[in-house]
Amino acid sequence: MEVVFPVLLIGIALIAVITLAKSVRIVPQQRQDVVERLGRYKRTLNPGLNVLVPFVDAVRTKVDMREQVVSFPPQPVITSDNLVVSIDTVLYFKVVDSVRATYEISNFLQAIEQLTVTTLRNVIGSLDLERALTSREEINRHLSGVLDETTGRWGIKVTRVEIKAIEPPPSIRDSMEKQMRAERDRRAAILNAEGHKQSQILSAEGEKQAAVLRADGDRQARILQAEGQAKAIRTVFDAIHQANPSQKVLAYQYLQALPQIANGTANKVWIVPAELTKALEGMGGALGGLSQMVGDAPSPQVSDDASAVEREAAEAAQAAAAAAQEIHDEVRVAEAQAAGSGNKPQGLPAPEPVSPASLLNDTSDQRERG
Repeated sequence: MEVVFPVLLIGIALIAVITLAKSVRIVPQQRQDVVERLGRYKRTLNPGLNVLVPFVDAVRTKVDMREQVVSFPPQPVITSDNLVVSIDTVLYFKVVDSVRATYEISNFLQAIEQLTVTTLRNVIGSLDLERALTSREEINRHLSGVLDETTGRWGIKVTRVEIKAIEPPPSIRDSMEKQMRAERDRRAAILNAEGHKQSQILSAEGEKQAAVLRADGDRQARILQAEGQAKAIRTVFDAIHQANPSQKVLAYQYLQALPQIANGTANKVWIVPAELTKALEGMGGALGGLSQMVGDAPSPQVSDDASAVEREAAEAAQAAAAAAQEIHDEVRVAEAQAAGSGNKPQGLPAPEPVSPASLLNDTSDQRERG
């Protein structure tokens, strides 16, 4: 009896420990435990300390409430243009209802994988290869919508579906590489042509601006030159009018300008003023009067000055006579050439050649008449 009692106490204590262990349940964070009582769903244990009825309540499943990632192996899919491509996908999902995920489907991971494969084939089958390669965002949205709608009744939320790779057949891949190389070459040629075009445009613009600047510079130079010439002409004109020159000076200037006009071999029409002879006569008279005035002076120094003036006047008269003789000869030659060609130039007759002696004689006569 003494031996049985301690054994009984030990058994009772062991049973109490086991019962306490069965009645206390600690659930970690981001996990839920589904509890059944006598084979029927009773409640869901949330994170923390929970108490169960020993030997009556039992935990059916432990559900992870965190977002999970599932990477599916590459799947062969046929496009609408009958090309087989290999597509590798990644699925992100999370359990939002642990009870439905436990009782609505036996294995939700396998169900999600199969649903993803079938949905992917349906989506890719409606697209050709080019759209399948360039429409990943559209495929992802379509897959996410279909999977989320189907898995919602299982207590599962599909957050995102990503396509990692789409591998076309090797022959198609080679053709695509050739096409991409040709496209890159075409773009390079277009860029080169555009660059050359822009370069030509810039060069033309530069030449245009340079030509405009040169033309503007020439215009300004001509304007300044014309203004300078106009100012010089006005100055000379004002000086002449202020000096009030006589017809004799103008006639002498005309005789000096005639040799320059006569330069050249072309036929010329001479316009000789009728007042030229009179002006020359007046010039001779003026020179003679000057000589008379000098001769009447009693001072020897004045006589010497008068002699010098008279010599200068004689030289001027001789030069004027020589110029008149040269003009007369050129007029004769021009008339002879015109007569030989049958086209006689029209104009006034040139003055007769005047010798220096006649000019001096005229001067002396005018002095005596004075």
